[in-house]
Order: sequence, then C-alpha cells, then structure tokens
Amino acid sequence: MTKPSLPDLLHAAVSAVGGTERPGQVAMAEAVAEAIDDNSHRLIQAGTGTGKSLGYLVPALAHGERVVVATATLALQRQLVERDLPRTVEALHPQLRRRPQFAMLKGRSNYLCLHRLHEGAPQDEEEGLFDQFEAAAPTSKLGQDLLRLRDWADETETGDRDDLTPGVSDKAWSQISVSSRECLGATKCAYGAECFAEAARERAKLADVVVTNHALLAIDAIEGAPVLPQHEVLIVDEAHELVSRVTGVATGELTPGQVNRAVKRAAKLVDEKTADSLQTASESFERVMELALPGRLEEVPEDLGYALMSLRDAARNVISAIGATRDKSVQDEDAVRKQALAAVETVHSVAERITAGSEYDVVWYERHDRFGATLRVAPLSVSGLLREKLFEDRSVVLTSATLKLGGDFNGIAASLGLSAEGVEGEDVPVWRGLDVGSPFDYPKQGILYVAKHLATPGREGTRGDMMDELAELIEAAGGRTLGLFSSMRGAKAAAEELRGRLDNPILLQGEETLGELIKTFAADPKTCLFGTLSLWQGVDVPGPSCQLVVMDRIPFPRPDDPLMSARQKSVEEHGGNGFMAVAATHAALLMAQGAGRLVRASGDRGVVAVLDPRLATARYGSFLRATLPDFWYTTDRNQVRRSLSAIDATAQADGK
Repeated sequence: MTKPSLPDLLHAAVSAVGGTERPGQVAMAEAVAEAIDDNSHRLIQAGTGTGKSLGYLVPALAHGERVVVATATLALQRQLVERDLPRTVEALHPQLRRRPQFAMLKGRSNYLCLHRLHEGAPQDEEEGLFDQFEAAAPTSKLGQDLLRLRDWADETETGDRDDLTPGVSDKAWSQISVSSRECLGATKCAYGAECFAEAARERAKLADVVVTNHALLAIDAIEGAPVLPQHEVLIVDEAHELVSRVTGVATGELTPGQVNRAVKRAAKLVDEKTADSLQTASESFERVMELALPGRLEEVPEDLGYALMSLRDAARNVISAIGATRDKSVQDEDAVRKQALAAVETVHSVAERITAGSEYDVVWYERHDRFGATLRVAPLSVSGLLREKLFEDRSVVLTSATLKLGGDFNGIAASLGLSAEGVEGEDVPVWRGLDVGSPFDYPKQGILYVAKHLATPGREGTRGDMMDELAELIEAAGGRTLGLFSSMRGAKAAAEELRGRLDNPILLQGEETLGELIKTFAADPKTCLFGTLSLWQGVDVPGPSCQLVVMDRIPFPRPDDPLMSARQKSVEEHGGNGFMAVAATHAALLMAQGAGRLVRASGDRGVVAVLDPRLATARYGSFLRATLPDFWYTTDRNQVRRSLSAIDATAQADGK
C-alpha cells in the first residue's frame, strides 16, 4: 500500500475541522515532517490564524511513533484533546488505516486523590485528625465546595480538576489532592487500583499522542525520574513560555509558615529530642525572616546562613528518624508519614541548596503585606539544563506565534540553550528556524500608533497626559478597547480615573473571573477591559468588540526584579549586552503577544496604541517594533483618531 501523501492528509484534516488550508500551514507541516524524519530540531513561528495545531498534529500522527505535545495554557490543552485531535484522528483514519490514540497527562496534584477523599487529609497537630467534610460548615464556601467534590468524585471518569465546572478554590482542592511526594504509591494505597492519576499515566503509556503541560515537561527533565512515557518526538507549542515555566519548576522557596507546618507534621512521628531540634531551627529561621528586606542576596548573610544550616541538619535527622520508626497509634500512619516526609524533605532540599551557594543560583527575599517574607532560590539560567535534557534522543519542534525577536530566532534559541542558527559542533544541537508568516494582511488590517508626544513614563506617579490620551482614543474607538498595563496598580488607576470621565463601561481584571470578564467584554462593543499580565496573552476576541489594544508603557521587567537583574548582570559579565538580552527580550515577547490580541480573524480591523514614546525615540525601539506584527506605523495622533472613528462608524453601520 502506498503511503498517503502529507498534502492529502492535511487536506482531509483541515476539511474535517471546517478550516481553510493556508500556505503557512502547509509549509509548517512539511517542516515538522522533515524534522521528524531526519531526527533534527525546528523553531517555527506561525502567526495567529495559521492553524498551527493541525500543522504539527498531521505530520506527527502520520509518522506513527509516539509524540508528546506540551503546551503552556489549559485552553490549548483542552482544544487539542476535545476538538483538534478527535476530528483529526477521524479524518485521517481512512488513509492511515489506523486510529491513533491520544491522552492528556498532568502532574499528580491535578487529579482527585481517592485516599484523601475517603480517609481525610492528615491535619496539623493542634487541629487533630478529622474528616474535613464534617469539619467545614456546610454553609461556608469551603464546606459547599467539599460537598460538591464528594458528589463529583462518584461521577467523574477522569478525576481531573479541569473537568470540574464550576471550579473550586485552591484551599478546597488541596483537601482532596496530593503532590507526587505525598502520594503513598499505587501498590501501598488501598485505592491504588481506582486511582485517577495512575489511570491517566496508564492511558498515556498506550497513547500515540500525549498532551501535557510545560510544567510536567520541566519536572520530567529536571527530576530525573521519568514522568512522561518514552517518546520519539516532542512538540512544544506556545514555546515562548517554556523558559519561564521551567524556571518556575526549578525555583525553590521557604517561608516560616511552611517550615512550621513541617515541624508539626513531623512531631508526632519522631522522638522529642529530634522534633525539638527542628522546632528550634524553625524559630531561629522565623526570627531572621522577620527582619528580611526584599531584594537579592548576592551573598547569604551570616545569620541566615546559620539558620539555614540548622534547618538543613535538623531536617535531615528528622527524615532519618521518620524512616526508622513505626507508630501504630497514629491513625492512617502511612499517609501521615508520607505527608510529613514530603514537607520536611522540601525544607531540607531548599535549605541545602541555598547553603551550598552555587554561582548558578540567584537567592532573594520577597515581602508580602499579608504573608510576610519568603526566601526564594532560582537558577540564573535554564539554558544549559534545556540544552542537555530537551534536545537529546528525540526530535524537538518548538512553535509559537512569537519566536522571532528583533527579526531573528537567535534570542529565543539562546534562552533554550541553542547556539546561533547554522553553528555546528560537538554537543551542539543543530536546529533550523522557519517563519511561515500569517494569513492576515497586517499593513491593511492594523495600525501601530506610538504616542511620541507624551512624556517618558517614570517609575512612580500618575501620568496625566497618558490618561488624557487614553480617554481620547477610547472615545474615538467608541469603546472596543483592551487596555494592557504593565502593573496592576496602573490598570486600577486608569480604571478609576476613566470610569469618572467616560460613559463606556470599564471592566477591571480581578473584579470577576477572567473568563467572565472576557465574555462580558466580547458581548458589548462599548465596553473596555483593563488588566495586566494574563490579558497580554490570554484574550481571544475576534470582531468589533476589540478594535483598540492599548499598552500603557513598554513592559520592561522591574529594575528591582532580583532574577531578571541577576541575569542581566551575568550577560554583561560575559561581554554581552545584558539590557538587550534580558530586559528588551522580555519586553519584546510581551509586546508581540499583546499586539497579537488585535487581529484574530481576516475581517478584523483596528489600532495597537503604545503610550510610551520610547518605542519611537529610543535606540532599542526598532528592535521592539521588528518583533511586532507588520502593522502600518504612525506617530500622528490626529490620523489615528480619524482611523478609529472610521472603524467605529463601519462597525456601527454593520450593527455591531
């Protein structure tokens, strides 16, 4: 039997999802097939509307070997498993003569734990051991959530938190879930045969396509113990997010409250002397943390160093003691022991990591008004880790709408541990970049407007001229505005100010769930939506409700961000341009994602307005502009108001 051709397969899949075949999608599918065939690596930029999911799924399914697809957002995971994969598998079945299986796999804490549900969570000492369902008043929000979870447990097939709608609070979910460290293990657990997390793993082992998230991919790479099944091809979608997700997984933290909980959990399982030494170490750590001021610790201060060494040593003794004792008087002993061990091992590993003082780690204090001080440690760079763990023994395809920064792939490639494109050598993964473009006509569909006449934004204080400009732009657009702010403080200040000046409803992130806000924004063209980070990337509102996207300033990292400033300094010490490699790259990624909110369909028209003159006047402005979609560019404020008014008039004439 002749092997079906890739164009035929792609055509069948696109027809099945009711889409339109696009040249960029075809080019992408060919590049993915080529990478899989010759076991090489690709970075593929595929603009919004390309249909990139099918661009990689079709060649992956056609190849026949197991593929892992890792995404950053829950929305894309669901789209792949609930829509794209079922339709694509059905469409390709007649030609492939097989029906590839697919499955979703997440970290253990995303699944309901039947042991926790039925036996109750081991509680801290002063609370005693109790049934959390009885203890939470059924009239309280927590009580209602827990009762709903108990009912849901009887009907769910997956036990996956994301299949529960509406969702529940983190506090409620923590009562019926466990981390991988707290899990008893399927062989020791009375509910092992029915375990949702184990069932998900078994499904993944049998699947041809495993859909997971960046965090689990990072855990699989960092922790050495394989979580994902063996696979020949790895596709990383939303790849611009990968470095920050891997950094998040590789970051450790310690707080006095967390150490205190570990002490209480361990106390009932070890002798008094061992427990007392951990308690004493915990108290000295708490005293140091009370005086902690936010910022990076270039060297660990002496008092903190002593406190951490005491914690490390006391925790190590507790871990040994817990492993050597049994106490049948403790109800549900195995679960209590496992939870205590998990808590103490975390304290030990972070204390040991910080006292070891690796030059490749960054240590800093953070302070929160409500929760007090936190001590954090993160890798200075994850590029070496990614180069070593990601690109060996498999073909890797990384794709996103935003991978070219300043016009090439080398910036993103460096953050992933790759050399410049075309560089070959021993232990250097060879890769090629491909930009398949976008089906949208950006110069005709959108305008990039930079408010060059405004004052340069300072670090603090309200910007009166910026508020006036924003109000005028919203009035010209008739609402229809997504306001992207670099800080929550800026978003709140703008919402408060403009609610008093404009008739348009202004929604503010945090005042309702993100899903509800986006739904309300999409339903009423006169409405504006203001917010910060998750709006820069998480909004998909095609049509006339979003015809003006405003960025209040270039979203550079805060100058006092310990990790970013440490990374910048490290680049400079190695002879590079730290500002361009770290701060400008960070801003470029966010701006490209933010500008991508404007044109989501071929009929969309509108303006991206940047209320920061540095995009037009600073030397790095051209680098940032080269990362944005190729909109028609202007600094003429009158021209942009006329354009917005015309777009608004057209939408109104169309009854929208």
